[in-house]
Amino acid sequence: MTDTAPTAIPPSSQLTLPDGRVEISPDAPVPSGPYANEDLLPVPVEKRTWNTYNFSALWVGMAHNTASWTLASGLIAVGMDWKQAVLTIALANVIVLVPMLLTGHAGPKYGIPFPVFARASFGVRGANLPAVVRALVACGWFGIQTWIGGEAIYFLAGKLIGNGWSDAGKIGGYAWTMWLSFAIFWAIQVAIIYRGMETIRRFENWAAPFVLVGAGAMLWWMADKAGGFGPLLDQPSKLGYGADFWKIFAPALMGMIGFWSTLSLNIPDFTRYGKSQKAQTWGQALGLPTTMTLFAFLSVMVTSGSQAVYGEAIWDPVQLAAKTDNVFGLLFALVTVLVATLSVNVAANLVSPAFDFSNIAPRKISFRAGALATCVLGVLIFPWKLYSDPQGYIFTWLGLVGGLLGTVAGILIADYWILRRGKLDLADLYRAGGRYWYDNGWNWRAVVAFLVGGVLAVGGANFAPLVDGRPIPALSSLADYGWAVGLGTSMVLYLALMLATGKGRDEVKETTTV
Repeated sequence: MTDTAPTAIPPSSQLTLPDGRVEISPDAPVPSGPYANEDLLPVPVEKRTWNTYNFSALWVGMAHNTASWTLASGLIAVGMDWKQAVLTIALANVIVLVPMLLTGHAGPKYGIPFPVFARASFGVRGANLPAVVRALVACGWFGIQTWIGGEAIYFLAGKLIGNGWSDAGKIGGYAWTMWLSFAIFWAIQVAIIYRGMETIRRFENWAAPFVLVGAGAMLWWMADKAGGFGPLLDQPSKLGYGADFWKIFAPALMGMIGFWSTLSLNIPDFTRYGKSQKAQTWGQALGLPTTMTLFAFLSVMVTSGSQAVYGEAIWDPVQLAAKTDNVFGLLFALVTVLVATLSVNVAANLVSPAFDFSNIAPRKISFRAGALATCVLGVLIFPWKLYSDPQGYIFTWLGLVGGLLGTVAGILIADYWILRRGKLDLADLYRAGGRYWYDNGWNWRAVVAFLVGGVLAVGGANFAPLVDGRPIPALSSLADYGWAVGLGTSMVLYLALMLATGKGRDEVKETTTV
């Protein structure tokens, strides 16, 4: 199929409101053609309604989930004490908040999702590269979270039905009822995503406080079992503060950053609904580092308590909740896990890849079709293997994710903030032949920066237990700092290539309306 450029909208038809938000003039034609559909077009200003509470609630709902819990409890399981684990997570979330706010800025200003935002740097067609990489990562996360939700249903039903459910025949190492629970939770999420973004916003608003209460109840239960909070706080570090700790700290910090590195890219998918920059900035600043640190504290306290009570650190909250003899307590804990997992999985791991897959072929793949593709790929990625071991979960999976996505973040930040100074031409983001078309729709400079940054970030990493060995042993010294290496390398290289080839100046004039 030959690309034809729709009628270009003159820059003067792009209006900037007094509060800085930009929209296409009402009397100008709506972008159309092979690179536009209803889900990818800018959100009209009147529909950008999310306020500070909505963004804070979104983050509370996403941060207070089982995977976040296992981040902190997993650090306890590999030898840290509660102070070391909380410090690592708090520092990681302050660091990752910076690129999240920088990439999130384009959302409320232009009303565009991540894959459209990436067209400015990678090209109208080339944006599919970071979008698909990011989407595949989200598929992995969707699968992991769905497995966790299935576990909660499995244990919940086992307490209600009895041993006939819990001790059912095994398939592939797990009871067939566990596979059924996995399928049920998968179907629930598909039903929610088909209801649309407004349903997701309402769900996040009430799920957030419910999950926090549930986590507090689990802490109270564990403190009661341990005989007070003293045993929870007294569990010593197995690493100390010497070489053993610092050897774990760097990859753990990168892993914690890698946990939210997906959201640091696709946050425009949510901020595009923001009523102002202030709403998204304060909402995220109040919602992410504070709630993640609090939840990490709750997690490490409970996991330390499990070490004191049961003689081992039980890092999976579903497995820990299953140890209670109180049926009401178990039901409450597992329902909390279900709500928490639904909250983060739908918001973080279904919305964004749905936009990404839609961006591949906007005329053929809708938002809902993209969400269904995510659901299917999330199963095919074998999430039960990724989640089976805290060592592989934190240092391999999260480290690889962080390294690759940090590379994309470096390119986006360099392009939007340094080269373009926060100014985009909305119409050209949707058409062939415009300023973001580059070479047949691809900006090879961004692709080179992505590949070089990605190789340096993850080429020397230990891929076990996924695969054996390091692809490029000579780069092993960089592996513990994958996210930072990827972000810094791609940012510098992209800027150098753009300036060297005369693409570093791109002025977009904005007409302000009163």
